[in-house]
Amino acid sequence: MTDWTTTGAELATAVGTLVLGAATFASVRSANRAARTAERSLLEGLRPLLVSSRLQDPPEKVSFADQHWVRVDGGHGTVEVTDEVIYLTMALRNIGRGMAVLHGWLVGRDPTSSARPDHRPIDDFRRLTRDLYIPPGDLGFWQGALRDPTEPIFAEVQEIAKADEMFSIELLYGDQDGGQRAITRFALLPHDVDGQQVWMATVSRHWHLDRRAPR
Repeated sequence: MTDWTTTGAELATAVGTLVLGAATFASVRSANRAARTAERSLLEGLRPLLVSSRLQDPPEKVSFADQHWVRVDGGHGTVEVTDEVIYLTMALRNIGRGMAVLHGWLVGRDPTSSARPDHRPIDDFRRLTRDLYIPPGDLGFWQGALRDPTEPIFAEVQEIAKADEMFSIELLYGDQDGGQRAITRFALLPHDVDGQQVWMATVSRHWHLDRRAPR
């Protein structure tokens, strides 16, 4: 004979347990979403993003290891070609909220001419010989030098500069903790000002390496 009192109590206990489990699951999901949102907000506060500086920004004074000095105006870059060394610089602005630490660079012809939509492989980037930091919302610069005339890229850069063609420069950088790595592609465009050639800097694309890309 069925004891309906006992059965009802057991059923009520089961329903209560189910409701409690559902509430706990919903609470955990909500907490996880809140934690992910907090993490994204924290990372956003540390994320750097580099662009070329404005034309009205003050110039940067750049020194190389061999005591060669270069002045680069806001919104510009410089290209100096000799038989033994090629000096390259570019004025930058960090529009992100975190410190930008530059890691590496690549230079070459404008990639749009070959319809290359993606950045170059990470292993191809040249490491900087010194740390370059650009604070959030502030100005800075990039510098690079080619010192081996036997390298194919040395002759390529000489040819680009001589032909007054557009340069492509890709910079690899991240935050001050070594994370949130990004690559930004810049271009240096030759421009004549009162009979003197200058190089205008512009930015074309960004890639985020440690999180989902925006496209």
